[in-house]
Amino acid sequence: MRFKIVLEPSEEGGFTVYVPSLPGCISEGDTEEEALVNIQEAIEVYLEPVEDDWILHETARVQEIEL
Repeated sequence: MRFKIVLEPSEEGGFTVYVPSLPGCISEGDTEEEALVNIQEAIEVYLEPVEDDWILHETARVQEIEL
């Protein structure tokens, strides 16, 4: 998978990096390289399935929609 990221210098020093297509997926690092390594890890964790994601209420329905 490929993601666009935004890498910005922080006012306090270092860099902040986030993934616009993954809300809340943000990281930082003291250097650009560290920030990039950290955001890769953050993306992996963000996309990791969580067991609770698949527990549905007994009356829940699963449907697909097309936009």
